[in-house]
Amino acid sequence: MDQPPAPGDVARARSERGEVALRRRDDGALELRVNGVFVMDTLETTSERLLADAALAACERPERVLVGGLGLGYTAHAVLADDRVRRLDVVEIEPAVVAWMRDGTVPHGPAYLADERLRVVEADVAVALAEAADGAYDLVLLDVDNGPDNLVHAPNAALYTPPLLAGVRRVLAPGGTVAVWSATHSPALEQALADVLGAATVQEVAVPGHGRVGSYWLHSAHR
Repeated sequence: MDQPPAPGDVARARSERGEVALRRRDDGALELRVNGVFVMDTLETTSERLLADAALAACERPERVLVGGLGLGYTAHAVLADDRVRRLDVVEIEPAVVAWMRDGTVPHGPAYLADERLRVVEADVAVALAEAADGAYDLVLLDVDNGPDNLVHAPNAALYTPPLLAGVRRVLAPGGTVAVWSATHSPALEQALADVLGAATVQEVAVPGHGRVGSYWLHSAHR
């Protein structure tokens, strides 16, 4: 449900999970916030693109890809830049985020969503995974929150646990890859991936952003 915009807002909406806002900063960048918490912006998109690039590099044949979380579309756009990708399903739980990308509220949105290989699904990623066929994907990228230790939505904690990751394993084709983005290194997530898939790797990625240099983490494993 759309909400009246506050000063600085481009758009604002409320769902059962809370408030989603798209704001225009003084530097001209658009900024996506969920329940007041910064999620991403249009100025520093390195981490979103690196998530895709690192995961694609780790997957021999990423023909069928699922991305959990649309956001402002940068991860999906980077995935589609790889000619090996034949199909991309992006699962986004917030209808407003999808609408803003489709209707041009996010200016680059319509162009990013125009690729015929792309399908956007409005759903909880856990539900989308449960409904997917066995071996449906070669690559699964999860970027639906800030990682298990920096949650925007507390219920998303389940996404980083063995039961959900077992569902990811089921939908991965043999040799497939799962990659999970996190704001911090999570030993618990690393162990959960190892428990379910037999091994896990962790990659630290230095990303300049918002006047500082920080590190993000990519947790991955192969079936």
